[in-house]
Amino acid sequence: MRILGISGSLRAGSYNTALLRAMQGMLPAGASLEIYLCGDLPLYNSDIDGEDRPEPVTRFVELIQTSDAILYATPEYNYGIPGVLKNAIDWASRPAFKAPITGKPSGIISASPGAVGGARAQAALRNVLAGTLSPVFPHVEMLVPAAHEKFDREGNLTDGKTRERMERYAAGFVEWVTSRR
Repeated sequence: MRILGISGSLRAGSYNTALLRAMQGMLPAGASLEIYLCGDLPLYNSDIDGEDRPEPVTRFVELIQTSDAILYATPEYNYGIPGVLKNAIDWASRPAFKAPITGKPSGIISASPGAVGGARAQAALRNVLAGTLSPVFPHVEMLVPAAHEKFDREGNLTDGKTRERMERYAAGFVEWVTSRR
């Protein structure tokens, strides 16, 4: 199983990208996760959305098409998702009803220095994904509050309880995606 991990953060020391890196080592045998950062995508513009899309968009769409599922890792910005993540989803959601993310099983995880762990961003992302007809893993939210206390300076997850929750999430996500085939 090929999972595409999309980080909604551009920050070099992103906790959400670190969360995806940690998830790479927690997946059951036979599952892999490739991390994609959204920073190379141009802003969505229907004037350039046709047969000759910009190369970063074409590459991104191909990654989605060759993946069995998508795992979104989103920070929370002003109670919502970052513009860079919304922009990526906008590109991947075209053409409507025939888009590469239409029907693609999706999971959502988030890490934040705040006490809520990105819960509001996850809710906002669920709404956006509903608009793209992307089914979302029906699981208790995988939230990592106080992320600055759970990762070391190199971005390694150091918190045992968070690791246990992530391992359960990873196993459940892979099982759910497998059941949808």
